[in-house]
Amino acid sequence: MKILLTGFDPFDKEKINPSIELVKKLNEKIEGAQIFKIEIPTVFKKSGEILEENIKKIKPDVILCIGQAGGRSAISVERIAINIDDARIADNDGKKPIDEKIRIDGENAYFSNLPIKKIVEEIKKEKIPAEISNSAGTFVCNHLMYEALYLAEKYKNIRAGFIHIPYLPEQVLNKANTPSMDLENSLRAINIAIKTIINHNGEDLKISGGKIS
Repeated sequence: MKILLTGFDPFDKEKINPSIELVKKLNEKIEGAQIFKIEIPTVFKKSGEILEENIKKIKPDVILCIGQAGGRSAISVERIAINIDDARIADNDGKKPIDEKIRIDGENAYFSNLPIKKIVEEIKKEKIPAEISNSAGTFVCNHLMYEALYLAEKYKNIRAGFIHIPYLPEQVLNKANTPSMDLENSLRAINIAIKTIINHNGEDLKISGGKIS
């Protein structure tokens, strides 16, 4: 099995992005699967282009994208990506699209085809906070997740999804009341997620992952 794993470069004046730091530390083989690591620029259009180039080259069975979610306290396994770019801040190329479709020929939304609820439950068994997220936002993380799922359909037989991880402790020193998670726990969580993806067959767990707000 080949797993294409992506992390982002720093953005929004941050000096570090935990997603790429985590990706760098993961082993190149997990449960017999080959892990192919790439750094994705926090740039709307370019992120999808680089992802597709690597899909063509690597021909992965699974695409797992990792991103930073400042303000979240848990590992957030994303359920859905929507076909819209609507930026509150500029990306790393200075682009700030408003209400722009990601793919004119794409669906309004795509759902992750990974066992997202099983992943959350396995992470929680290890006493690491984890949750289903029902919104990946409208910035580059959502853009890349949407592209991953669009391209998974285009190239066939690929499973794809996205996981957000919290800020690192050093990122919140001057951000009052902002949660964080140390890299070791985030790394443990993503290792668990990958092992769950590799070993899971059949349908996902039938348990609630809904929210009322």
